[in-house]
Amino acid sequence: MITVLAGGTGSVKIVRGLVTHEPKVNIISNVGDNYWLYGLYICPDIDTIVYGLADILDQERGWGIKKDTFNFLRQMEVFGEETWFRIGDRDAATNLIRTNMLKNGKNLSDITKWMCEKFAVSANIIPVTDNSIETRITTNKGELHLQEYWVKHRGKDPIEGIQYIGAEKARPNPEAVNAIHDADMVILAPGNPLTSIGPMLQIKGIRKELSKIKKKVVAISPLIGDNAISGPAAKYMQAAGIESNAYGLAKMYSDVCSNIVIDSKDKALIKKIQSLDIKVYDTKITMKNKIAEDALANFILKQIHV
Repeated sequence: MITVLAGGTGSVKIVRGLVTHEPKVNIISNVGDNYWLYGLYICPDIDTIVYGLADILDQERGWGIKKDTFNFLRQMEVFGEETWFRIGDRDAATNLIRTNMLKNGKNLSDITKWMCEKFAVSANIIPVTDNSIETRITTNKGELHLQEYWVKHRGKDPIEGIQYIGAEKARPNPEAVNAIHDADMVILAPGNPLTSIGPMLQIKGIRKELSKIKKKVVAISPLIGDNAISGPAAKYMQAAGIESNAYGLAKMYSDVCSNIVIDSKDKALIKKIQSLDIKVYDTKITMKNKIAEDALANFILKQIHV
């Protein structure tokens, strides 16, 4: 049984690759970038995995539903509302149904299972917690929700700090804890380590469970050299005082992880990473298409013995 901690647009690629090879995959999803907008509860990381496994994900954007329309947003613009968060019409229906179910007493875990059934997704997608966590970015202009910082303001301002509001008190989803405990291998997907994977590691019960089985935990680097394959991972790492390369990532994960997959272009870092008592595996980690996704998943499953 494989368990993946997933968040961000990079995670869905390795998840798609893994479900091709493995019949039973648990995906523990980040909830730190969930966001209330127009009275709707939006869960970008959960929905990206659901849409990706349902084969309806907009591949070009990396989120949302392919060939979606945006009449809802056009009408919101007419009403004078801000439309910086690009919710498509079909995507809005997902968010509306979720919000109504929450208001009627359902928790996020149950709603996510229901969504998977509706989208014919067989993999088990588990929100890391049913409690609220907000990843917030502190800048010289104040504090912003991650979505506001990255999507609305395009990540322009220098970062002074990153907070995970609610993470300290959040109760880990018991199903997520069991999925880690019972796994033959746990994979930390190549999401942004501070805003996609980081919020989950801030939940004490999750970090504690991973540290117990760290020999089975494999991290996939989202960086090549000093740069992220996509997104602002390097910028966030630098702001947090972490070396923005595979070594910095390995050091950040060293208490919960004993194996890391890096790109072959980063072979020069192998000895340095090994000094952290972490096994290093190198291959091509960029996943530009389905063939590359399957190849990386196959490499992890066949070459790494935990």
